[in-house]
Amino acid sequence: MSSSSSPAAVGPTHRLLVVDDEPDLRTLYELTLLREGYELETAGSVSEGLARLQAQSYSAVITDMRLPDGSGLDLLHWLEQQGRGEKTLVITAYGSAENAVEALKAGAYDYLTKPVDLRQFRLVVASALGRVPAAPPVVAKSPIAAPAAAPIAAPEPQASPVAKTPAPRAAAASLPASNSALSRLAGQSPAMQEVRALIDKVSRSMAPVLLQGESGTGKELVARAIHDSGVRARQRFVAVNCGAIPEQLLEAEFFGYRKGAFTGAHEDREGFFQAADGGTLFLDEIGDLPLAMQSKLLRSIQERSVRPVGAVVEAPVNVRILSATHKDLSAEVAAGRFRQDLFYRLNVIQLRVPPLRERIEDVAQIGERVLQRIAQDAGVSPVPRLSADALELLSRYAFPGNVRELENLLHRALALSGGEWIMAADLGLPEDVLDDSQLGAFDALEPAEAGAVAGLGESDEALDQGQSQELPADLAVYLDEVEREILLRALARHRFNRTAAGAALGLSLRQIRYRMARLGITAGD
Repeated sequence: MSSSSSPAAVGPTHRLLVVDDEPDLRTLYELTLLREGYELETAGSVSEGLARLQAQSYSAVITDMRLPDGSGLDLLHWLEQQGRGEKTLVITAYGSAENAVEALKAGAYDYLTKPVDLRQFRLVVASALGRVPAAPPVVAKSPIAAPAAAPIAAPEPQASPVAKTPAPRAAAASLPASNSALSRLAGQSPAMQEVRALIDKVSRSMAPVLLQGESGTGKELVARAIHDSGVRARQRFVAVNCGAIPEQLLEAEFFGYRKGAFTGAHEDREGFFQAADGGTLFLDEIGDLPLAMQSKLLRSIQERSVRPVGAVVEAPVNVRILSATHKDLSAEVAAGRFRQDLFYRLNVIQLRVPPLRERIEDVAQIGERVLQRIAQDAGVSPVPRLSADALELLSRYAFPGNVRELENLLHRALALSGGEWIMAADLGLPEDVLDDSQLGAFDALEPAEAGAVAGLGESDEALDQGQSQELPADLAVYLDEVEREILLRALARHRFNRTAAGAALGLSLRQIRYRMARLGITAGD
């Protein structure tokens, strides 16, 4: 069955393919979408759908999950193999979260659950095609993606610890492309190229994305780039620091409240979900949410609605959720500090944002961008530049604080330099910082093994010359002494900052504490 009508909406006509084995539902979807000005074709099975797809292309494909001769995912996999550009929407049985996540992993833009609310149906289709309805309907349930993996230029300047104030919708709509977060991603390293490719891929859908990376790597900038590159670019981007909100205020801040809900609630107030309605909600440091709030967040994601504090009924929301953390959420789940079901919801796609030391070749370009911004904010002209010796020193530094630390170093250097050039001495770094290539060699070994390699270098050279040296009488003691020397050197170079020294050697704070205790190293050493 196929049909079409003259478009009722302003703009180009989109041809859609609806695949469902129930004739009544096909007719219902068809009539609903025809009134929106789309051209429609329908199919009742996977084979019939594939035949239509082979005959022509569509703007979007809407398919039921269960079909007589297969699954709607078969159509998604075929489109992906062919490199086709159709947006795909999957309709799945009510409450089947596993099917929804599977569909998003297969490349679906979004999913709908049966029984399908037609107002929500229209809104999701419009969102997939980048159309903004002239008069957004009041929906019974609106699409919030079941949330779902490197860095970048300098992180966004730190704002309120709770959330950054969302820009007005008109201002967001007029955002110049040159000011988008994607244009501010600096660096041409392989890691950076991979990040850009992943951003381009995940921005096309509503697939959940979990950004994983150390503090200061620029996870928020990546999240903004995903938002700016997608169909929601003209809508709000609301960033929330989950770890900075007092636990007793979490529910009111996230979901809003009604007048009189508690002492001091003198008027209705929107929460983060309502503020981001139609756009993107970025949940930074999601791993810091208390378990009780994790449960409420999971329900909002599943039901695509929120209930403000003091309200009787839930209110629908149309939000895409991106999340980020510096923690290992798998370990947090194992330790019972993070809900497993919420983790699966958020972690459909993981985008790793690598530390700066893994893309050290980008330091020059990032530094140039940061200095331009700092100089502009301070009214300094001309913009100071990094000298060759300063760049050489930075290229040998491990940057335990990542891009944020580089920005802080350049802030200080700009204040101290007083000229057109920033020299190595202006950076305040030790001139014998450990070369990153040496770090890479040690990272592949256990610390004791790394010490053995370092200590036996001279022996290898001596053996090459036909000479002999005595072997250590007690290998364990010898290796402990070598490891102790390496740890002391790293600690001295980082002024006994254990976190920085550990990062320089590829160790966590817990690991370096353990080794210091085992080897009897104290701050006085």
